[in-house]
Amino acid sequence: MFDRVLVANRGEIAVRVIRALHELGIEAVAVFSMADRDALHVELADHSVCIGPPAAAESYLSISNVVAAAVTTGCDAVHPGYGFLAENAELVHACVDNDLAFIGPTAEVVEQMGDKVRAKEAMHAAGVPLVPGSEGAVGLEQARRAALEAGFPVLLKAAAGGGGKGMRLVSSEDELENAFGAASAEANAAFGDGAVYVEKLVSPARHVEIQVLCDAEGGVLTLGERECSIQRRHQKLVEESPSTALDAGTREAMESMVAAACEAIGYRNAGTFEFLVGPDGAFYFIEVNCRLQVEHPVSELVTGIDIVREQVRIAAGERLAVTGRAARSGHALEIRINAEDPARGFLPSPGTVTRFVPPLGPGVRVDTAVGSGSEIPPYYDSMIAKVIVWDDTRDAAIVRAERALRELVVEGIPTTRDLALDVLGSREFRRGEYSTSTMTELEHRLPSLASA
Repeated sequence: MFDRVLVANRGEIAVRVIRALHELGIEAVAVFSMADRDALHVELADHSVCIGPPAAAESYLSISNVVAAAVTTGCDAVHPGYGFLAENAELVHACVDNDLAFIGPTAEVVEQMGDKVRAKEAMHAAGVPLVPGSEGAVGLEQARRAALEAGFPVLLKAAAGGGGKGMRLVSSEDELENAFGAASAEANAAFGDGAVYVEKLVSPARHVEIQVLCDAEGGVLTLGERECSIQRRHQKLVEESPSTALDAGTREAMESMVAAACEAIGYRNAGTFEFLVGPDGAFYFIEVNCRLQVEHPVSELVTGIDIVREQVRIAAGERLAVTGRAARSGHALEIRINAEDPARGFLPSPGTVTRFVPPLGPGVRVDTAVGSGSEIPPYYDSMIAKVIVWDDTRDAAIVRAERALRELVVEGIPTTRDLALDVLGSREFRRGEYSTSTMTELEHRLPSLASA
């Protein structure tokens, strides 16, 4: 087992990882920018290193600064958390070159899965169903042929990245040329690569992902699914497990295919395979996230497995204690709380949190790095907390989530708490009959968005 691990991240995920390291008897080294010098993750760590000014490009995204901090503090390994460098193969290579274990997949897998075209090719070879569309990146005329074959509407997507960047919905052939140029330009600006590919639009669609853990000996454990369809502009807002979109047969088919794909590509450590599920129950591969997901606590609550501790154990060479399908029970929900003002078009709201009171009670977990007096800097992601709940049934979990959100107090800055309450109380969510387009459909009637 490792003696000392550097946590190459900030905010709630850095706090989450540091706590897991301490529970394993491992010293934690925090890195921080000047904007985070008084942050909770710095306070909790055994050692800390300033790696640059507030701008992420000069601090948290600087591979040389991160690796130098790990080497000079005598670390054995680096945990990347999520975001920033978590899926950057160059960081993995740099760790290996400096005799540091990387707590995540190998550089080769990160590179392969980071290229959406190569990832789709690998999944196709492993027998995982793909959304109809082009076989890789295409030019305009190839895109036209692929779109006509798949049938409009289609999506143009960036081959080198996600998060909605470089994505365009094309409803007819007349729109294709302009949309192709815009998608390619945006992809090039965001990722330095203007390559795009074509996918058939699955609508209405559910966004469902399978959590996996894989050890270096080929052992694979699937932890069930998470439903992530409540999204705004391709950013997830609410996640739950199990999904109301899956029956037992579909769930097993998805987990079985994911397990086979992990073995085929030599996957190691924690990862998430994301799918679209159509109204007919058919499912199609989207991408692999070669890292810890923001919503990983949902799977932890329904399985009782600490995914971060398992990540560390796997990277240290230990085998999974159990393989196959993880036992699971009850229902879990996660609600992301962002420092944004929904009534003003979700304008980011950095500033001082004058009062912060997390909810307590049975079945409630809050992952955050925020407390009363915390400064929310304008330089990073707006998520400041995650409220996660568990109960025996979905209905009970929703009621518990509503209770927890009402107890949550965040004063000094606008947040998305009231929006989350509106979503949980909506007819669509209560019935479990929602899709990736539901938030757009709800926006005109949610009270928290009335003045947006």
